[in-house]
Amino acid sequence: MNIMRWFRRIWDKYGPARRLVIVDGVALPDVLPARDLVLTRDDGDDWSVGMRCPCGCGERIEMMILEGTRPRWDININEAGQPSLHPSVWRKSGCKSHFWIREGRIFWCD
Repeated sequence: MNIMRWFRRIWDKYGPARRLVIVDGVALPDVLPARDLVLTRDDGDDWSVGMRCPCGCGERIEMMILEGTRPRWDININEAGQPSLHPSVWRKSGCKSHFWIREGRIFWCD
């Protein structure tokens, strides 16, 4: 494991938790925050969660949370506003990162 990857994993586990930014509409903004997750909400319905890949490749990841979509994730937000997603996020192409998001933190699957 290279030093940058090691540092990112330590930072993800012990650094500040990622926050959730809520935007109106069904589409993610063109530019996503460097660390935080973005939740799209339209008329009170949550549609998707987007983020930049935490591995450092910077690729855009969108997880659908709207009922009836496949694949689909569930989101929970704790009292501090930190998001958790279920199931894990597993990129099948590109960097092929595999991780969990729990209370705003990234937990890598190795």
